[in-house]
Amino acid sequence: MDAAPAIVSSGDTAWLLASAALVMLMTAPGLALFYGGLVGQKNLLSTLMQSFVLVCLITVQWVVIGYSLFWGAGGLVGGTEYAFFQGVGQDPLVGQTVPHLAFAVYQCMFAVITPALISGAVAERMRFSAYVLFTLLWATLVYDPLAHWIWHADGWLLKRGALDFAGGTVVHISSGVSALVACLVLGRRIGYPRQAFPPHSIPLTLLGGSLLWFGWFGFNAGSALGASGLAAQAFANTHVAAATTGLAWLLIEWVHRGKPTVLGAVTGAVAGLVAITPAAGFVTVSSSLLIGVGAAVVCYLGVNVLKARLGYDDSLDVFGVHGLGGTWGALATGIFATKSVNPAGSGLVDGNSGQIVAQLLGAAAGWGLAAAGTYLILKVVGLITPLRVSAEDEVSGLDLALHGESANPGSSGTPSVASPVRDNVTPIRH
Repeated sequence: MDAAPAIVSSGDTAWLLASAALVMLMTAPGLALFYGGLVGQKNLLSTLMQSFVLVCLITVQWVVIGYSLFWGAGGLVGGTEYAFFQGVGQDPLVGQTVPHLAFAVYQCMFAVITPALISGAVAERMRFSAYVLFTLLWATLVYDPLAHWIWHADGWLLKRGALDFAGGTVVHISSGVSALVACLVLGRRIGYPRQAFPPHSIPLTLLGGSLLWFGWFGFNAGSALGASGLAAQAFANTHVAAATTGLAWLLIEWVHRGKPTVLGAVTGAVAGLVAITPAAGFVTVSSSLLIGVGAAVVCYLGVNVLKARLGYDDSLDVFGVHGLGGTWGALATGIFATKSVNPAGSGLVDGNSGQIVAQLLGAAAGWGLAAAGTYLILKVVGLITPLRVSAEDEVSGLDLALHGESANPGSSGTPSVASPVRDNVTPIRH
């Protein structure tokens, strides 16, 4: 007897569309404000622009070719059958109860925010034209193939058992590792590390971080692709991990530096959100507590110890939070995934030590593609247009130099001089 045709569920569709809107909110205004508060005031608008423009740029790229490269049939990358969204309509996605179009738009929001995360590592010194060209190529040559590898039935990492519920490898490892490579290729900001580059508005960063937390429910719970018990599990795990890491970061900071800070709290919460992302639909709530604590330790050391010792200028700590947090989350998925939550995931707690090997393979593939792809793309872009602004423009600020605007038009526009710091290298996040 033939199976009954798939039927679109209004409840599942409503949840997925709402989740898509939540993920869009994560980029602009969420990430835009989070990063915007961390830079100097003379670079506020240029930083906001780097997030906002990608909502426009990557959406168009996704419709034209990105979605087809991600979801089309193929081994290493999809084909062109969905180019310009041809064949992407209101009928249900195969095996699901949501319209194909709803799924494509939801995935578009992931494609938008991922390259936007990289901007934090090159803040205050990258030319806008180079940034636009780089992100367009990066989305096409790095993000789309990696998403295909892990989330498509033809993807070689999925076939080898790699688990990534909502983008720990696809989004956070890829953007975090790419951020590290990008800041190394561009070089340090003028004055770093002799001068400090303090955030100009921690309230803006707290607002942006809170919007990220809010939007992350769509990011993780929406990945269940329906209003279901699994969505509720991912929702709960997301919230608990973020709260746990934010609290643990404060305690570590309190002991290490003597004072708990607002910036530390919001940074910790974001690190917890990053770490739980690949595991959100595979682990129990109690395991999300452990993942959150681990994220606090790993990311705090990355931001406050590793960067200082190695001296790279990752302006807004994208690698320390997303690269390392995403890597820990991927490996933690291999430890804590359990069939009691999701029959598709079984880790060490279920006696399946082989899942850790699959997670290591997935993380290594993400690291390799992101590092090699970012380096090559930046070198190509550098042949077309300079990657960095001039020293004069960097000192005066990118808002006026690149966009002819000021976040505070009533002021004189004179950039403030960063104050010297006592230590050789002072991380931005205290």
